[in-house]
Amino acid sequence: MTDKKQIEEATKAGLCLGHRTSQTHPNMKPFVLMEKQNIHIIDVEKTIKKLQEAIDFIKKAKKEGKTILIVGTKIQIKGLTKKMAQECKILYVTERWLGGTLTNFETIKKRIDYFKELKERNLEKYTKKEKLEFEREIEDLQLKFGGIEQMQKLPDVLIVLDVKKDNLVVREAKKKGIPVIGIVDTNVNPEPIDYPIPANDDKISSVEYILNQFKKALL
Repeated sequence: MTDKKQIEEATKAGLCLGHRTSQTHPNMKPFVLMEKQNIHIIDVEKTIKKLQEAIDFIKKAKKEGKTILIVGTKIQIKGLTKKMAQECKILYVTERWLGGTLTNFETIKKRIDYFKELKERNLEKYTKKEKLEFEREIEDLQLKFGGIEQMQKLPDVLIVLDVKKDNLVVREAKKKGIPVIGIVDTNVNPEPIDYPIPANDDKISSVEYILNQFKKALL
């Protein structure tokens, strides 16, 4: 695929659409191409370049057998994130991020181990009421830990699809020295992100386009 073709597809998917000019973070100005009707338009050529850098990093991580965790908790992209993660066999979080998942991992791992033990427990030996309580607990824990059930250690790479909404994830990753790939819209500071991808993080087609590029790198 030519660069021109990539730019056309990315533009059509809406990656170029930033926020209102009054909301633009000063550090995002190098990625802004122009202003249109009080909206900042992202330079898609720079987006493609940064996306390729992130993809190269993902490919290298996969080749080295490193663990990748993707975080997409925004309602409209939960399903897309989960589907992509399951197809690519990587860890994922699509519900609310639990504080301490990275910085207090030993405690989180104990909860994951309990969840796994609970799923394997023979519930038939319990009363109907006890069985129902266990089933409800399993359902709750599935939401919280289903995507990181196989996480035996801290992930080596984090992908964050909305670095503003999930800023706690980024902060925890920074504390633990875990590199972060993240979509950075015009209203966020790209500096804390190791591999920033300047693009619209609200439009489903924009996020889906980026997820598909990640998927190609991982399969």
